[in-house]
Amino acid sequence: MTDLRIEPVAGEAMLQEWRHVHNAIVPPAAMDLDEVRERGGRYRLENAYDGEVLVGCSTVRPPEGEEAVATVIARVLPEYRRRGYGTALYEKGLAHARVLGARVIETVVLAANEDGLRFAEARGFVEAERYVLDGESDLWLTLRNDSRNLAGT
Repeated sequence: MTDLRIEPVAGEAMLQEWRHVHNAIVPPAAMDLDEVRERGGRYRLENAYDGEVLVGCSTVRPPEGEEAVATVIARVLPEYRRRGYGTALYEKGLAHARVLGARVIETVVLAANEDGLRFAEARGFVEAERYVLDGESDLWLTLRNDSRNLAGT
């Protein structure tokens, strides 16, 4: 990792970049720009750059429910993996979720994304749910990491 910077998505160009990474990592859930704008109004979206090169993005969904469950999703383009970018994105998202009061962290991974599953499991996440979206065939996993496992992460 050299000059990594992680910035909140602001403006059309950054929305397009976030969309590019998201759609490259999870093509079954590809979004158009209007869907990304809507998501950006509900969640914290960030892009990661090594210098001027886009390498990844993240989503933090704020805590919900009695358990204060937040969702943190870090995505890194395949050609930039295993360089610490995913860890940096995840840790920044986790810190933001904690500020919002999260006690439990979940993440969502396309089951076919073996790198994503390994990344989550290496950080103490365990499978909480398997599902297929209505009208689709791709398997998705929700993985959970509660506060007992978050200390020191």
